[in-house]
Amino acid sequence: MKISQNISLKPYNTFGLDVRAKYFVEIESLSTLKEILKGNSPDKLFILGGGSNMLLTQDINKTVVKINLKGIEVVKEDDDCVWVQAQAGENWHEFVLWCIERGYGGIENLSLIPGNVGTTPIQNIGAYGVEVKDVLESCTGLSISTQEQRVFDNAACKFDYRESVFKNELKNQYVITSVVFKLTKKNHILKTGYGSIQQELDKNGITTPTIQDISNMVIAIRQSKLPDPKEIGNSGSFFKNPIIPVEQYNALHAKYPTMPSYTINDQFVKVPAGWLIEQTGFKGYRLGDAGVHEKQALVLVNYGQAQGSQIEKLAHSIQKQVQQIFGISIDAEVNIF
Repeated sequence: MKISQNISLKPYNTFGLDVRAKYFVEIESLSTLKEILKGNSPDKLFILGGGSNMLLTQDINKTVVKINLKGIEVVKEDDDCVWVQAQAGENWHEFVLWCIERGYGGIENLSLIPGNVGTTPIQNIGAYGVEVKDVLESCTGLSISTQEQRVFDNAACKFDYRESVFKNELKNQYVITSVVFKLTKKNHILKTGYGSIQQELDKNGITTPTIQDISNMVIAIRQSKLPDPKEIGNSGSFFKNPIIPVEQYNALHAKYPTMPSYTINDQFVKVPAGWLIEQTGFKGYRLGDAGVHEKQALVLVNYGQAQGSQIEKLAHSIQKQVQQIFGISIDAEVNIF
């Protein structure tokens, strides 16, 4: 196990922010992970996955533990379903493609989401009508304080919209080491009604889509709207789509007839945060190298030399404007450190 000092984390976060880690170690085995956890108190550790859902506003005066556990295997299957276990350090999109190539359905709508497998249950990642909670069978976590393993079934994860027990009661208490997904082998339930998936299928003349087709459409849509982190630093969607009472939405819709929404239930609707931000005039806004993407107002970007604190300040300005105009609070989906 090699522990490096004063390492730049620029290559390890998708915003491309040049903050430094006091100590840095890459973990490729469970035994090494247990060793580093045992030798440090939890408050002296910073667990790092794919670096795709974080905004680093300062140097990390701790030991940064980069989780690189690898491996994908089928652990169980029957005539209809397959249970696939992926280690935490596997790249999420590559894992999605691995499953699609083998005809395993259920996560095709989650194609091209940046990050690693280990962070998917923490955030309960989602896109185009599908969330990880829909397919997660269980995940295994290693206690940071005791180094004991614990298996969390779907219910124990306490999933909610971009939420889980790992962001709340058990925050900073476990390192997710692997995840088991229950996927379909046949009779796939395709979700094409969210976003512009159906429009893309129609445009391409696809009337009986496969899971590969859905993945291809999602990739095309995301690439047309979202910047590649390798070209422009970003963390995908910076804000959660707010969920508001139907009564509040109806009052706002009377004033803003083009305001879109997605029904949650009889009492609540979800409003696209990107639409709200666009109405404030922030879409395409830039101050120095910190900005709002010109094609998708939900995405904050680093055009090169921005500091995390500048992006955080921009985020606060956006939140303030949305609150003032619409009376709606939009929360950051990205974890800010």
